[in-house]
Parts: sequence; C-alpha cells; structure tokens
Amino acid sequence: MIDKINLRHSLLFLISSLLVTSFDYFRNNLFLFTSLVLVASIGVSHGALDNMKGAKLIKILRMKSMVTFYIGYSAISILVICIWLMSSTFLLFFFLLVASYHFGKEDSEFLFQSQRIPLDILFFLKGSLIILAPLLFHYSETINIFNTIGMNTELFIFEDNSFIISAFFVSIISSITIVVIAKNFYASILIIDLFAILILNYFCQPLFAFTLYFCFLHSVRHSITLMQDLDQDFSKSTLMFIRKCLPLTIVTASLFVVAFIFLMGDYDVNNSINKVIFVGLAALTFPHIILEYILEKNEK
Repeated sequence: MIDKINLRHSLLFLISSLLVTSFDYFRNNLFLFTSLVLVASIGVSHGALDNMKGAKLIKILRMKSMVTFYIGYSAISILVICIWLMSSTFLLFFFLLVASYHFGKEDSEFLFQSQRIPLDILFFLKGSLIILAPLLFHYSETINIFNTIGMNTELFIFEDNSFIISAFFVSIISSITIVVIAKNFYASILIIDLFAILILNYFCQPLFAFTLYFCFLHSVRHSITLMQDLDQDFSKSTLMFIRKCLPLTIVTASLFVVAFIFLMGDYDVNNSINKVIFVGLAALTFPHIILEYILEKNEK
C-alpha cells in the first residue's frame, strides 16, 4: 500500500516540478518568505510526532515521565545552536554530512521495510545530491547561502568544478545502485525523484529548490510512513496525523518566527531567513535523528 502511495506522490511531485519550472516567475525569484513559511510549517511537521516516538522510548527505557524526554530533546537542540555560535563552520559542515545521510535514508528505506540491508554508504551518497546539485548548477548563489549562515566556504572552493562533477555523478550512480539492489518495481520511484530534484535545482534558485524538495518530497514521504503507522486506512490516518502533529508544528513554527524577528535586529532579511531555516533545521534534525537511531536499535 505504502509503495503505491509513494509512487503516486513521486509522480505528482515530478509533474509539479515541471510545471513550476516552466514559468520564469518561479525560476527567477528568491521567494524568501515563502521558503521560510513552508519550511516552518510543512517542512518541520514530519518530525512533529517525535513526542509519540518519545513516549515509546520512555517506555523502553522504563522511565516514568515524558518531561525527561522533552528536556533531553530540547537540550540537544540548544546544544546544536550553542555549537553553531562557537564554531559555525564545524556545526554546519557536520550538519551537511548528517543531512545527506538522513535525506538518502528516509527517502529510500520504504523499499526495504521487509528486509534489513546495510546500505548506509549508498544512502549517504544518494542524499548528498541535495547539496551537490545546487553547488553544480548555481555555485555562486549556493556559496553565498553558506556564507550567510556562517560557514567558511573555503571548504567548497576548488580550482575547477571537477570534484563537484565527480561527486555529483557518484551520487546519481548510488541512486541507480539502490534501485538495482531493491529489485522492486516501485524502486523506480527513486529515479522519478532524481529527475524532479535535478529539474528543480537546474532551473530554480537554490533556497527555493531546497524548500520544494524538503517540504513536498522529503517531509511528505516521511509523513506518509508515519500515517501508515497510525492507521492502515490512509483517509483516516491523514486526519489523525494532521490532528496529532498540529500542536508541535505550531510551537516550532512560532519559534522560527521569534528567531527571525530576533535576527532581523542584526541582519538583513536574506541573512536572517537563511540562518533561521538552516540553523533551525540543524537544531531539529539532530535530536530527530538520534531519537530514530535509538528506537531503531531497540527494535532490532
């Protein structure tokens, strides 16, 4: 069931990407506020059921109160922000590595639900396309984003773009390899996703391309998996998911708005939005991944 839903979702995302990039208006505008609103709402909603996973973890660890979970989860987020303040380049570079693996894994693991195959390296290489594609197609704009969020971009400056091109094709080959390993008709979903990601990054500005991918491909796909866990009836599980994820999504979106207003006191709109989106996502991604990892290990 989930394979069919993901196939329809991927086809819809590809068609939508083609439509968006067919208009010069979407290709040539930054859509800063649109990106911020989408990431702070749809984007972060796929982690808004972490409290339910936290309840499961508390039960596994035989703790009595959810307060312990919330304190630990929040502490990791605060620690990430503190590390960014002390060493932004280290934190953000590490985040790009972790995010590459996270994107590759969560966008692909539905193909291997019935079997546990160690594909971590392939997942990482596949997910790295989200960073490599904007670097290849819009190098100067992507470097500018890295600069605004406090990263030392000398890490990405090469005498020529041969390294980026090589890594780019390795990432594409890794996607194809995962499809071959899956030996499943629905693995073609990854090829559809690949075309959509390339189209968006070739035609759109880096931040807008990332926003569309993160919100409408990555987040929606993860949300579909969460919906299936709630109820096998997709129509029922959709409403359940919206109802359950709404409280934490509102809280997180509010924090994004507060952070944006605070940053506007020292930075311009462009810098503030870039910092809120990428540093905010880093602060949310690390506790989310750690929670997923601990639960996965305990389930095994």
